[in-house]
Amino acid sequence: MTASALTRPGERDRLIVKFTEIDWTFCLALCAIAGAGALIMFSAAELSWTPWAAPHLIRFAIFFVMMIVLAMCPPQWWFHAAYPVYVVALVLLIGVEVAGDVSKGAQRWLEIGPLRFQPSEIMKVGVVLALARFYHGMSADSARMSWWLLVPAALIAFPTLLVAHQPDLGTSLLILFTGVAIMMLAGLAWQFIAAGVAAVAVIAPTMYFFVLHDYQRKRVDVLFNPEADPSGSGYHILQSKIALGAGGLLGKGFGLGSQSQLNFLPEKHTDFIFAALAEEFGFLGCFSILFLYGAVIFMALRIAVISHSHFGRLAAAGVTATFALYVLINGAMVMGLAPVVGVPMPLLSYGGTVMLTVMIGFGLVQSVRVHRYSEVTSGRGALL
Repeated sequence: MTASALTRPGERDRLIVKFTEIDWTFCLALCAIAGAGALIMFSAAELSWTPWAAPHLIRFAIFFVMMIVLAMCPPQWWFHAAYPVYVVALVLLIGVEVAGDVSKGAQRWLEIGPLRFQPSEIMKVGVVLALARFYHGMSADSARMSWWLLVPAALIAFPTLLVAHQPDLGTSLLILFTGVAIMMLAGLAWQFIAAGVAAVAVIAPTMYFFVLHDYQRKRVDVLFNPEADPSGSGYHILQSKIALGAGGLLGKGFGLGSQSQLNFLPEKHTDFIFAALAEEFGFLGCFSILFLYGAVIFMALRIAVISHSHFGRLAAAGVTATFALYVLINGAMVMGLAPVVGVPMPLLSYGGTVMLTVMIGFGLVQSVRVHRYSEVTSGRGALL
């Protein structure tokens, strides 16, 4: 379809044209992942739709419609909303520091009237939008190496430190890695990348001893020797590995996973739902889900590539990087290759706030596809 067919008024109904430009294969993959998550939750709850499977599907249906609505919004709207969204998210993070709700030893939640949510999830979208807008009008030379790079570094550092202080190491790493990925995609010089890797290698031991909390250090220690504390800090990893190994090639069968059914597997509907999937559906089930995740990531990156605006390319790529990091970190955590940091498997795991931000991000990705021929300007021009 040509650019004129998408942008010239009067030829066809504009909303219908936009609706047909949505990537429905992408949407089908998202539905398949969310459906698989509901199936595992149904099994983990002893073949009951409550308390997890039904709310999971209802939320996904609502957020799916929201994603379609957001796909109708031109990237120019997202461009103008970028800095306000970032500022609001940053203010909310500061609000968590001042008056956040403490749960399980961490101060991550904020209650405003009947709403209870994690501002750090909003920041995942906010930092992507802010960085994409900042780099949109920047020259390639400035993006590669200049003093202006202190601005995106600050945009990443402030929320990363605030979230890490909650403490929420997993989410802070997601924000940090997503921000760095966008800087690299924008053309950051390899000298900065090499210097950053060297700095992390030098600073990591210091952070281990003087920055991490005691329970976080235990999680790192347990990663290398979970058998040292099998009923304590090593319990999660050991039970997860047992579930993964018990599944074999084809799994024990739907509703027959002993680790999840007998409640040996902790957080079986959230952080460790992938292990519950592995026990009941085996290697074949795990491969199928990972294939769907890979397809979603590939299609989202393809959308980023075909965008005509630099803002659209970076925004779509940033959302995709966040999603990919979710999958990578959770998968590594469940397999005992990374510390347990409380990062869920997106759309597969139970959780409203994470699903909301993921679907908002994919609404942005679909918007970039629908309006891929549109240019984004810094002025106040027409937003339609």
